[in-house]
Amino acid sequence: MKITKVTRQVRKALPLRHCGAVIVAAGTASRMGGIDKVMAPLGGEPMILRTVRAFQECDAIREIVIVTRSELIVPIMDLCNGFSKVRAVVLGGSSRPESVQAGLNALSKQTKLAAIQDGARPLVTWQVIDRVVRAANSYGAAAPGVPVKDTVKVVRGGTVAVTPDRSTLQAIQTPQVFDIDLLRGALKKARDTGAVITDDCSAVENLGMSVKIVEGDERNIKVTTPMDLHIAQLLLEEMQ
Repeated sequence: MKITKVTRQVRKALPLRHCGAVIVAAGTASRMGGIDKVMAPLGGEPMILRTVRAFQECDAIREIVIVTRSELIVPIMDLCNGFSKVRAVVLGGSSRPESVQAGLNALSKQTKLAAIQDGARPLVTWQVIDRVVRAANSYGAAAPGVPVKDTVKVVRGGTVAVTPDRSTLQAIQTPQVFDIDLLRGALKKARDTGAVITDDCSAVENLGMSVKIVEGDERNIKVTTPMDLHIAQLLLEEMQ
C-alpha cells in the first residue's frame, strides 16, 4: 500500500507595505489646567519627544509627520531635528479629523499604510506600534486594545439603561493603522455626512468595515489631565 505524505501549507506573511505615521498634537489641552501637554516635561524632556522617538525606533515605520498648533511648529521641528524619519511638522485643523487629514496630505506618495497616533500617548512602545502595523498590513485596519476592568454602565437621564457584558469591552488606544486610501475615504464620508466620529476607527467602521484589534499595553495611556501626567511619570520610572 502506497502512503502519500501530506504536507501542510503555511501561509506566507504579506510583504510589509510602506507605513507613514501621523502624530496628532494639535489640541488645546483644555483639561490640563494651563499646562501645555505637548511640551510638558516627562522624564526630563518634552512629552512629544517621547512619542516621536517610539516611532523613530520602530522598523515598521518609514516616515513621520507631526501635526500641531502654529506656535509649536518651529519648537517641535527643533526638538525633532535628530530624527531621520520626521518628514514634516504641519499645521493642524480646527478638529481632529481635519488635523489627521492635514497629516495624511503631508505623507509621501509611497505611503500605503497610515498609522495615526495621539501625541499625548508618550509611553507607546515600538513593540505595540509594530504589532498594529503588521495587523493592518494583513487586514487593512487595526488598533491596539486592552480589556476594560471596570463595569461599564450606559446611563440615560441619570439612571442605568443597560450594563454591557464587560468581557466584550476593550479600551482602544493608538496608533490606529489603516490602508491610507481606506482612511481617506472614511474621513471624506464622515465629513460629507456629518457623522460624529470619536476616533479614526469609528470613521472606518462608519463605512461598514471591520477593524482588527490586537494586544495593546496598559501603560500606553493618554495624558489628558494633570493627574494623567503624574501617572505617566510613575509608569515611566517603572519602565526604565
